[in-house]
Amino acid sequence: MSRISDVFADGIADIKRSWGGLLALGILLMALGGLCIVRAQTATAFSIFVLGWVLLISGVFWLVNSFLLIAWPIFFLFLLNALIRGGVGYLLLRHPKAGAEGVTMVLALLFIVGGLFRSAGASVIKFPWWGATVVAGLVSIGLGIFLLVNWPVTSTFFVGVVIGVDLLFDGGALATFAGAIHSLPNE
Repeated sequence: MSRISDVFADGIADIKRSWGGLLALGILLMALGGLCIVRAQTATAFSIFVLGWVLLISGVFWLVNSFLLIAWPIFFLFLLNALIRGGVGYLLLRHPKAGAEGVTMVLALLFIVGGLFRSAGASVIKFPWWGATVVAGLVSIGLGIFLLVNWPVTSTFFVGVVIGVDLLFDGGALATFAGAIHSLPNE
């Protein structure tokens, strides 16, 4: 087992049993990625719309929860959280273009940090075909940098494209991982 790190080797039997599900998820992620690329403006608008509603609804839940804890000193922290979530959700729904610009900036940073962690993690664990995950991480870093350099012009369509490309590479890396796991000899 010199090719597989000890961290990975501990759970190899469990992962090997679920290779089919991992392969199916990888294919699904690639299909969704292709759809996001083809319908980039729709994917961007939909992402902002869903994010706005999620924040608005979670703001309502936090508001209700804050009044359930009104006697505790943490009440004001919960109330503030509710107001921020609800307010940001409302603003995303009311002003989707400005919301897309803000989300584009945050998404760029997410891709850069996520890509760094994905590449570093794969380099440390070194599971079979770990290079595919490193490449997926590097692509995420490149997309994040591209978004930052071309912001705000890219905010109307590129969020959907970036999500699509990231889903394509993540799905490809997951499908490659599933194939590599399936091809390992039984021990």
